[in-house]
Amino acid sequence: MASNTLVINVDIAETRVALIEDGNITELFIEREQERSPVGNVYLGKVTRVLPGMQAAFIEIGLDRAAFLHVEDVVVQDDMGELLDPDEAEDEGDDETAADETKPAKRPAARKISRATPIRDVLKEGQTLMVQVSKGPIGTKGARVTSHVALPGRYVLYLPTVDQVGISKRIGNKAERQRLRESIEAFKPPQGGFIVRTMASGLTKKDLKTDVGYLVRQWEKVTERRGKTKTVPSLLYEDLDIILRVARDYFTEDGQKIVIDSEPQYTRLRDFLNVFLPDRMEHVELYQGRDPLFDEYGIEEEISRALSRKVPLPSGGYLVIDQAEALTAIDVNTGRFTGKGRDVEETIYQTNLEAVEEIAYQLRFRNIGGLLVLDFIDMERHQNREKVYKALVQALKKDRATTTITKVSELGLIEMTRKRTRESLGRSLFEPCFYCDGTGHLQSKSTVCHEILRQIRRERETLAGYKIIISAHPAVCDMLKREHKKALDEASVLFTRQILVKPHKEYHLEQFDLKGA
Repeated sequence: MASNTLVINVDIAETRVALIEDGNITELFIEREQERSPVGNVYLGKVTRVLPGMQAAFIEIGLDRAAFLHVEDVVVQDDMGELLDPDEAEDEGDDETAADETKPAKRPAARKISRATPIRDVLKEGQTLMVQVSKGPIGTKGARVTSHVALPGRYVLYLPTVDQVGISKRIGNKAERQRLRESIEAFKPPQGGFIVRTMASGLTKKDLKTDVGYLVRQWEKVTERRGKTKTVPSLLYEDLDIILRVARDYFTEDGQKIVIDSEPQYTRLRDFLNVFLPDRMEHVELYQGRDPLFDEYGIEEEISRALSRKVPLPSGGYLVIDQAEALTAIDVNTGRFTGKGRDVEETIYQTNLEAVEEIAYQLRFRNIGGLLVLDFIDMERHQNREKVYKALVQALKKDRATTTITKVSELGLIEMTRKRTRESLGRSLFEPCFYCDGTGHLQSKSTVCHEILRQIRRERETLAGYKIIISAHPAVCDMLKREHKKALDEASVLFTRQILVKPHKEYHLEQFDLKGA
């Protein structure tokens, strides 16, 4: 098996892609026909609501929920000369687009509409405008959109609304950066700019020009479609599906291959590569084995491990990962690891170093974003805390997502953020438990029994007749008849009523009713 492999499993109405790097499954992407991400799509939308207090607006683009547009993401074509600073500032942001995310590049700070510009000066309710989805719906939040459209190619991003050229920060050679800049400037169209991606390093002018020409033609089709469109909202441009996206964004030159288990999609993928990467067509393999593809590569087992709350470490320690609405907490524990003749501090230090590698891997594989709190085991020595921090920074360099990290505190905590561009793997594959309402907890049967007794006291005057009938879950009824029989008898005497228990197997464990008879 090649050290880097893209494994594509095509099933009925679902496609899964696993990225294997140096023998480790580092990323997993899932696309379902009914839940395809709108990120990268360009829409003609309508402003439904302007919120001056938030400097934002809601845009109807045809999704389940209206999209969110901030004032800094607005481009007003007619007034661009007045609203934008003419001074050119180079933007060399992260050029790597994710396999299920085409992230429109950020405009240079000096060329943005100011955050202080009143949004009502640039947007009105009922106005139509072209936007691109930069961030998909997450949880209860709708998609985030921008007017700064960015069309991704394999080697460049085309920015129709920005007249500038940027080079990926990951291309460190100054001479190569200058060569690429001059190449792009030579055949850059009059309108628009480009960001040259990392994969363009060493590329010939001919290949670069081919990529640029393809993107310019795509934009011409978008603008032509916009001119003909009478319906709002409308889809003007749809990004590639996940199979072609991973080939465009992840199929690098360093000994990588693609393994796919669908013959029709294998043929389609080779046709795509024949246009953009003809030299790599032979690195695409059709899997025809007896076992399912993900079983053959051990990916199904890894998915199960990744979705577990408790993650073991090689030496015997473990992580506990709890993902909440506001943040994700990761706790490091020594478990059964006691060291090998080392002192306690050394044992803790080694456990924390192991945890660093596993945390970086889990964040990437599970695609956990937002605010994170990492609770390392307390280390007394400052140099050990510094080493753990540096090890985490180094481990996160492999991650495409943007991260910010604080130093290890005296309590052993690291606070960090990881850019959230899509739902995490866990939230993509799971939904909140309907029985516990996603809390992970239920009232104990004993607690429900005592609540029933209190409710009898509250309602006894309104319950007609001599009898009180308790309807509840069978497990609760059984506890009332056994462990709480004495309390039930005392209540019967106290309230001078006969109390009967009637089990209902269809009841929720916490559900009960009282009825007089």
